Amino acid sequence: MPSLRLGDVIPDFSAETTQGPIKFYEWQGDKWVVLFSHPADFTPVCTTELGRIAVHQPYFAKRNVKLLAHSVDDLTSHKDWVNDIKNYCKDIPGEFPYPIIADPKRELAVQLDMIDAKNRNNEALATTIRALYIIDPKHVLRLSMHYPNTTGRNVDEILRVIDSLQLVDRIPQIATPANWVPGEKVMILPTVGEDEIRRLFPGGVDTVTMPSGVTYVRTTTNYQ
Repeated sequence: MPSLRLGDVIPDFSAETTQGPIKFYEWQGDKWVVLFSHPADFTPVCTTELGRIAVHQPYFAKRNVKLLAHSVDDLTSHKDWVNDIKNYCKDIPGEFPYPIIADPKRELAVQLDMIDAKNRNNEALATTIRALYIIDPKHVLRLSMHYPNTTGRNVDEILRVIDSLQLVDRIPQIATPANWVPGEKVMILPTVGEDEIRRLFPGGVDTVTMPSGVTYVRTTTNYQ
């Protein structure tokens, strides 16, 4: 069974979706993509997830991100389920804002490593787990999250990691610390020399003194 790793290029694929057939690369264009699978239609946790992600679609669009859902159910099931999601999550504005891939033969689920180890050889039970991939405009897998079927995803965390990925692409000399959100301090990479720091961050840098005597915790809020 294939295994996707960070830095892999997501292969181009064709799929039937609730918004018509797509060729992934053509559909993606120059956008980032959040591609996420769910175990089955007409299930409670998945209904909450797809609903909340739909409500937050404008926040993803603001970040140049497109959304693409996936499961092993068929198109008829997806379309009927979308009506339930909209009924449950009444603050979804207008039409349902993103496509859902139909993959009843599980071929794409296997190709994209969305089947759990326990059931991967059992076609009757091999539904998708809660896999989520953040893919950059060059089709590169930049972040992977895998949740068990019993745990719903956090939409704020998805947006937070997109903000981090896009920020460090723009300023490759930094990294974001634990619990970081936009506007808070960032870490300067240990590979960045003092002369370069003064040039890149003229507004100032804070250095934390460590018992080891090694200078490696340097932070700044002067990175916008």
